[in-house]
Amino acid sequence: MMEATVAVVIPYYNGSRYIERSVASVYAQTLKPSELVVVDDGSTAEEASKLDEIAFRMGFTVLRKENGGQGSARNYGVAHTQSQFICFLDQDDFFIEYHIEVLLDAVPWTDPQFGWVYGDVSRASDDGKITRAAIVKDSSKHPKRNLNDLIARDLFVLPSAALINRQAFEGVGGFDSQFTGYEDDDLFLRIFKGGYTNHFVDCPVTVWCMNTNSTSFSILMSRSRLKYVKKLCALFPDDPDSQTFYIRDLISKRFTRKIMRDARRALTQRRSPQELRMAQHKEELIEIVDDYVRTITAFTTVPWTERLSLKAQAAVLRTQATPLIKVSFAALNVLTAPSRIFRNLLWRWS
Repeated sequence: MMEATVAVVIPYYNGSRYIERSVASVYAQTLKPSELVVVDDGSTAEEASKLDEIAFRMGFTVLRKENGGQGSARNYGVAHTQSQFICFLDQDDFFIEYHIEVLLDAVPWTDPQFGWVYGDVSRASDDGKITRAAIVKDSSKHPKRNLNDLIARDLFVLPSAALINRQAFEGVGGFDSQFTGYEDDDLFLRIFKGGYTNHFVDCPVTVWCMNTNSTSFSILMSRSRLKYVKKLCALFPDDPDSQTFYIRDLISKRFTRKIMRDARRALTQRRSPQELRMAQHKEELIEIVDDYVRTITAFTTVPWTERLSLKAQAAVLRTQATPLIKVSFAALNVLTAPSRIFRNLLWRWS
């Protein structure tokens, strides 16, 4: 383990208020990385200048590229490192001091198909104060052993809590840079499909700070969610001959509520700064709903009742009539609650 090399890559975009904390957590590791690079993904001139000042003071390397999103920035950073293993860290998160040591210690050194090892995550407020000690184990199944599980629900494998084998990362082509959300799930799904193994460490190794100004809470996530749905549908079409129904049973069940929720909230909820920002994109969110409905209903394997329900929900949202939207979706929640509860219980028991 002591001979292994680890590169830490931090994508940066207008994040001067956070970057010192994240870099300091890398320097504080009980087992130091071999390389540390921060990739400036097209920040403003002012933010780029602040990053240079911090980098000079703290002594880390800054790489620069045109804005292309977090996945693109991560790929760029990896391409400029040489270490055997890769750790990513988001600019507004930070490592727990034993992050690298714990994950590297869990690497199965005799496994030629090793892909990645990952740990749990502590959730914190924007200022880094812990609000929940661990969230990953309670939110999904670990480690990943079943393709259906990777398609049916969010993986809860955070790049900031993982150590990835460079061979596996480069073997699948790194992050798909078309995504500004779901690029994490997409990467680990492709590594899994590539025949690489994964391993879970049941302890927090990273602190995930809830920053409502991040991509996860923006229109970028909504756009990327639709792109990911289309990619999954293309990769995993329903096949009645082999009795595999990824779209009918997994993809539509996973994404319908999220796609509808974004548009519904933009049309009916405008209180928080995030809701006000999303409301500015209400027309686009309705278009995303329509595109999603066209995508899913194009597959005749999806029951006609579900296709009808999707079209009806889209039609209600297009009215932009707040009272009608609230009443319609409240009624839908009541009608579908029993089946959702049953599915969740079945997942936990299985």
